[in-house]
Amino acid sequence: MNKILIVGEHDGAHLNPAVAKCVTCARGIPGGEITIALFGADTAAVAAQAAQLGGVHSVLRIDRAENAHPLAAILAPQVAALAAEHTHVFGPSTSFGKDLMPRVAALLGAPQVSDLMAVESAHRFRRPIYAGNAIITVEADPARKLVATVRVASFEAAGVGGSAAVASRSLDVALPSHTRYVGAKTAGTDRLDLQTAARVVSGGRALGSAENFQMLFRLADKIGAAVGASRAAVDAGYAANEMQVGQTGKIIAPEIYIAIGISGAIQHLTGIKDAKTIVAINKDGEAPIFEVADVGLVADLFQVVPEFERLVSA
Repeated sequence: MNKILIVGEHDGAHLNPAVAKCVTCARGIPGGEITIALFGADTAAVAAQAAQLGGVHSVLRIDRAENAHPLAAILAPQVAALAAEHTHVFGPSTSFGKDLMPRVAALLGAPQVSDLMAVESAHRFRRPIYAGNAIITVEADPARKLVATVRVASFEAAGVGGSAAVASRSLDVALPSHTRYVGAKTAGTDRLDLQTAARVVSGGRALGSAENFQMLFRLADKIGAAVGASRAAVDAGYAANEMQVGQTGKIIAPEIYIAIGISGAIQHLTGIKDAKTIVAINKDGEAPIFEVADVGLVADLFQVVPEFERLVSA
C-alpha cells in the first residue's frame, strides 16, 4: 500500500485551499492511503476541516508551542520523523511548501519532484519545465521515499463529505535552536487572496502609474475579484510585490482572468495558463496575450475599463 502524507498549510483557523488540491493529486496514487499532518499550537479547528475532505483516511494533529508559527527549520525535522511511516510526502507548491519540502527531502536523503501537475502512477508524474513551454514526464525510484510539491493550479479541490479519523500525535524530535520567530509584517489588506480567488483582474505597465491602478481596484470591488499585476508593473512601482502573477510571482487558476494592458510575456503566461477563461484587453492587436485569450478586445484600456465599471454598476 502507498501511504501518502500531506503537510497541511493553515493559518491556525482556516485550512489553506491548496490542501484540498493536494488531496486530489494524492488520490491519483494507486492504492493510496492519505494522511494530513497539521502542525501548530492548537490545530483543532483546522483538523475538523481537513477531516471533511473526501478521500482522506486520517488527520494527525502535532500541537506544540514551537509550531505556533510555520517556520520551515522547525517543521522539517518533525515532518521527516512522520515520513518514516509513509511512502510519499506531499506539500503544496505555495511559498510554505517551497520553503519546507526541500528541507524535508534533504533530511530524508530522498529525491524531490517539484510542481506535480499530473499523476501517471505511484512514482511516475508529469511536471512543467521551461516556464511551462514543455511538459516532462519523470519517474522516481520506487525503492525510495518520495518528497514532492503539488502544482495546485493543476488540480481541482477535493470535495467535502469525508469523515476521517483525527488523532493527536507527540513526536520526540530535537528541534533546532538556530532559527526563531521574530515577527511578521504583511500588507494588511482585506482584499481577496490571489491564489484562491475565482476572479482576478490584472494590470500591466500600460496603466502608466500606481494612481491609474486604482481603476482596477474599483473594478475588482464591483465584480468581487482579486487584483494582480505583471512583473513589469511591479518593477515600475505601480503595484506591490505580492500582486505579481507569473513564473516569478504567483501561479493561479481562477475561473476568469482579466488581463488589462498586459502584453503577455511567456513568464506571465506561465502563471495564468490554468485559468478557465482568459480575457485580454490591449490596444496592440499583435500582443502575445491574445494567443492564449478566450476573449480578446483590441482597445484603449483607459476607455474600456471605465465603461466596464459603469456597466457592472448599472
